Amino acid sequence: MSEPRQINITLGTAGHVDHGKTALVKLFTGCETDRLKEEKERGLSIELGFAPCTVADVELGIVDVPGHEHFVKTMVAGASGMDGVILVVAADDGVMPQTREHLDIMTLLCVRHGMVALTKIDRTTPERVDEVRGDIETLVRGTFLQGTPIIPVSSVTGEGFMPFLEALTALVHAVTPKGTEGVFRLPVERGFTVKGSGTVLTGIPISGEVHVGDEVVLLPQELTGRINAIQVYGRDGEVARSGQCAALNVRHWDQKLIERGDVVAAPGYFRPEMWYVLRLRLLDHEGLFLKSGSQVKFHTGTSEVLATLYLMEGDVVRANESCLAEVRLEAPLVAGPGDPFIVRTLTPVATVGGGSIIEAVPGRLKRTRPGVVEDLKERAEAATNDRDFVEYCVRRGESPAAKETDLAFRTKVPTARLRDILRELTDAGRLLEVAGGLHAHRETLDRLKTRFARVLADYHRESPASPGMKPAEVREALAVDKPVFDAVTAALMGEGTVVERNRRLSLASHRGSFSPEDQKTVDVIDALFRERLFHPPGMDEVAAAAGSDAKNVGRVVSLLVEHGWLVSVAKDLLFHREAVDRATDVVTEFIGREGRLESVDFKYLLDTTRKYAIPLLDYLDNIGVTRRVGNTRYLKS
Repeated sequence: MSEPRQINITLGTAGHVDHGKTALVKLFTGCETDRLKEEKERGLSIELGFAPCTVADVELGIVDVPGHEHFVKTMVAGASGMDGVILVVAADDGVMPQTREHLDIMTLLCVRHGMVALTKIDRTTPERVDEVRGDIETLVRGTFLQGTPIIPVSSVTGEGFMPFLEALTALVHAVTPKGTEGVFRLPVERGFTVKGSGTVLTGIPISGEVHVGDEVVLLPQELTGRINAIQVYGRDGEVARSGQCAALNVRHWDQKLIERGDVVAAPGYFRPEMWYVLRLRLLDHEGLFLKSGSQVKFHTGTSEVLATLYLMEGDVVRANESCLAEVRLEAPLVAGPGDPFIVRTLTPVATVGGGSIIEAVPGRLKRTRPGVVEDLKERAEAATNDRDFVEYCVRRGESPAAKETDLAFRTKVPTARLRDILRELTDAGRLLEVAGGLHAHRETLDRLKTRFARVLADYHRESPASPGMKPAEVREALAVDKPVFDAVTAALMGEGTVVERNRRLSLASHRGSFSPEDQKTVDVIDALFRERLFHPPGMDEVAAAAGSDAKNVGRVVSLLVEHGWLVSVAKDLLFHREAVDRATDVVTEFIGREGRLESVDFKYLLDTTRKYAIPLLDYLDNIGVTRRVGNTRYLKS
């Protein structure tokens, strides 16, 4: 007989203590989920129990949770991995406090499929069974269990087992197996040592999949390791997928360092965090409210941490209300966008609300600061699907452009899927790849283009005679990385908004204009440098010829250098552009004819002195006209 096909679905039990959850699981799985000596002696589940279950030729997992109020945190740990639930109510007791609380928890954790098992019917009368059925129907009204089957069943006599199995089969068929495209992450339920194999960790992966041989990291300890072996539903396998009850063997990890609430994950995507923003909803219980600053127990995955809640949209949230909030944890934990959480009060200890995590943040957000709450609302909406969240993170990131590695870490989207999303957004015109693995949002680039043009306009207004700004000056004013700056510059030049003149950037509409007084000085300087092409004047001579002070002449000379009419070939040595062009022609023609030029001969070709010839020749080396070998110049190929 062939083994049943494994599917990545996990169902769970829920309900009050001593209502027969463990016995029911044993009835339809044959597995005893109470494994601790104390549990067996007391007939009371303390820890989570895991069992494989075959329904309609498929194998899935069952999590049996404790029902006692003292172990609600353990129940939450198990419920975090459930795809569907069997709510168990004993016919003799009826609906009890943990029945209600467990239903609240399952609702807050966004479980959407389930059924009700009305157990211990062998202990009471048919009339009592009908009475309790009515109470259950009232209890589940308005919840995800409204309209689901309520099946009377006895784990002692087997009465009702076939209708129960039929309802269970329908439940399994109604659940869509979890996708495995996410980043692998398994909240640890427990860790133990197997002789000859080393450390084993159990739990239900909440995303992705892992294979034998894969590298993983244990958080918050930040221990790396490699998967030596895998069991799924108690059988050896090569892969564990999200939604499956799994055991991972990482041989060299010290079992003493492992606790419930730790996380095994793919490396490079997660780290323990102390602050998270989230969407919180309180249960619809009369008189229920929470104030900003309340201390609570915060449950997510298999973790329970003391925390302080800060409300972002008011000072109080009341029953059946939702709001944005921030939580500061007493100890760091690992979570990702969309993870469900539960909040319980400290005194009295009770489940009061829950919701979904948006993402980790560096610290306290100031809700009174303009735009903070609006941004958080946008972030919460975007975090509901990976494509929107990737786009949000690019558009709202700290830097104008985002690296793929940073995006993968923030969004928790696997690299392959992330690249597909980036390609889709780029093809749709939402993003632009400004460099390899570096993406900017179109809206960000548009804002930078506007700022770019404003920077140039301000500069032209303050320095009308200047042809423009050095690219490095514009980039410094924008405070952006070079790839982003180059992309914005290229876009503006492609549109014809910005032009480059003499290695300076300006608005295309700008024409450098000198004042009448400066124009007179310009004419004098221009004439003097043209007259003495290869014996250029010093600044004292220029000032004397212009009849102006050295400071004013220096300012005008600097403007002429910006325009490219004068060329600085060395410190305190300027030539007219015409001199540089003519020297270039002379060198090119001579070496083209003779094959080389000795440095000592250059002064004769220009009819000048070594003082001017050698710096000018060095300048031609620097701009790529010639190349120097010893004291000989060749044309640069």
